[in-house]
Amino acid sequence: MSQYHIKNLEEYFQVYRKSVQQPETFWHEVAEEQFVWRKPWDEVLSWDFEKPELRWFEGAELNITENCIDRHLTAQGDSTAIIFEPNDPDEEPQHISYKELHKRVCKFANVLKAQGIKKGDRVCIYLPMIPELAVAVLACARIGAIHSVVFAGFSSTALATRINDSDCKLVITSDGSFRGKKTIDLKGIVDEALKSCEGVESVLVAKRINSEITLKEGRDHWLQPLLDDASDECAAEIMKAEDPLFILYTSGSTGNPKGMVHSTAGYMVYTAYTFKNVFQYNRGDVYWCTADIGWITGHSYIVYGPLANGATTVMFEGVPTYPDWGRFWQIVGKHKVNQFYTAPTAIRALAKESLDLVTKHDLSSLKVLGTVGEPINEEAWHWYDENIGKGNSPIVDTWWQTETGGIMISPIPFATPTIPTFATLPLPGIQPCLMDEEGKEIKGNPASGRLCIKFPWPAMARTIWGDHQRYKDTYFSTFKNHYFTGDGALRDQTGYYRITGRVDDVIIVSGHNLGTAPIEDAINEHPAVAESAVVGYPHDIKGNALFGFVILKESGEERKQENLKKEINQLITERIGPIAKLERIQFTRGLPKTRSGKIMRRILRKIAEGHTKDIGDTSTLLNPEVVDEIISDKK
Repeated sequence: MSQYHIKNLEEYFQVYRKSVQQPETFWHEVAEEQFVWRKPWDEVLSWDFEKPELRWFEGAELNITENCIDRHLTAQGDSTAIIFEPNDPDEEPQHISYKELHKRVCKFANVLKAQGIKKGDRVCIYLPMIPELAVAVLACARIGAIHSVVFAGFSSTALATRINDSDCKLVITSDGSFRGKKTIDLKGIVDEALKSCEGVESVLVAKRINSEITLKEGRDHWLQPLLDDASDECAAEIMKAEDPLFILYTSGSTGNPKGMVHSTAGYMVYTAYTFKNVFQYNRGDVYWCTADIGWITGHSYIVYGPLANGATTVMFEGVPTYPDWGRFWQIVGKHKVNQFYTAPTAIRALAKESLDLVTKHDLSSLKVLGTVGEPINEEAWHWYDENIGKGNSPIVDTWWQTETGGIMISPIPFATPTIPTFATLPLPGIQPCLMDEEGKEIKGNPASGRLCIKFPWPAMARTIWGDHQRYKDTYFSTFKNHYFTGDGALRDQTGYYRITGRVDDVIIVSGHNLGTAPIEDAINEHPAVAESAVVGYPHDIKGNALFGFVILKESGEERKQENLKKEINQLITERIGPIAKLERIQFTRGLPKTRSGKIMRRILRKIAEGHTKDIGDTSTLLNPEVVDEIISDKK
């Protein structure tokens, strides 16, 4: 029996038992069976959650692009690696073969080297979902540069913060991007960001929307002429197993984003393994993940996981609403997609539209459906199952995080019986547990508590860039010798897990983790604002939306409430990006606080959710009367 491709429930239990009883043997066999190594490892795993420190496949040498591209060239060089589906449905899609991808990556890698980029340098990539984004990521990996992809919806301020934190020498962007009917001036955003980024020496600009832009002499270069002149041969840099592959920023409960560092070998092995099993991918299938490569989902399950398996992966530039709400289903039919992976937010939005937009497209190619980013609610699950999968395509409700690198808890299609809203069982190698608030593991079923992992897995982030103490404090200090996910979960009688949401000051909106602290910092910069508190509340489409309680410096300002609300959201857009805008804003004369000055967000969440009759204990508040004021003022 191959450890690499699980086909049924009996196999799952056999493989899972081995993976937790003999983890080093298990991962040794997976890594040895499937991948190309320049030098084998001396030791599969060494770890210490106290420090915390862990090393996978130590002593091994490899290059991840040789595993994602080169090793496929002989057997399937002419098969399609990437299908690029443009924003405009009338624009011809691109089918990029593995041979063509190899050429493009080598050319781009040589351009980076000509710009002085070498192993260990950081490169910021701020691009729309065009082929150059995937190629740029792989080109960095080819030469050992550490890529830091920033989602092209972030503001210039957020972009500058990420560039400076990782000290990037080069930025890759485009003149602009398409988003439905709109265009976005990406180069203008980069120019604004770089006013405060002294370490950036070069900017490479891809041409996408053919807009008029300014090139700063000596710093900015059009990308295409450089690619035209570059050689299409570039030897892969030999990397050590634990060399950093990329930095990816995620929101935390403090003001600064966390630059999660993922290493090379463990990440490759785990993302490839989970992709193969969670999507039951077979050679020749067409797989589509609708995420953006600016998020971890795109890194792991558009680029690295699929390509390491020789898959055909779809990159979609556009949005699900353009030119109409049937665009996803039109693409599925057009490219005969077999595995479809999207966010519950998108499913909820699409479910509100006419079913005619679904039924007019041929979805018979679909074999597996997936969800990512947040737990899916039961109503959306059933709509997805009945109308998209026609009851024949199992839904894999996947739970994982930027920090975990790959999927952790998920059904295996055609093997694991599914239950709506349950992520079901841990994947091989993953040892979850539930902890109570005293730090004791909760045994037996059913149970609910804080979700932790008690044994390392290959793809977990190794540190936070430049701040290992924060990494330790955030993930390993709450529960001794355990990785704390920040999520709550329940486990049913059969051992299935259901994720119940964040237990810290991070809110998942449309599948994106948003820390409340940086949003509040942005609000508080408004000259009329004295203080603010942001909480999440349930939203039909987004899963959660943001509710801001804002204290103004002068009560007279309340006459201009509507203008102030617009100005506050504009400030948030400028500082962070439109994804962090507040759905609702309530101006108030005070916030519920303890005697130590801590804002009682539990109470504000109850008010935002409309549970004003069930506020709970307010006896510890310094100002309990303010709760009644907020409730009476809430419209």
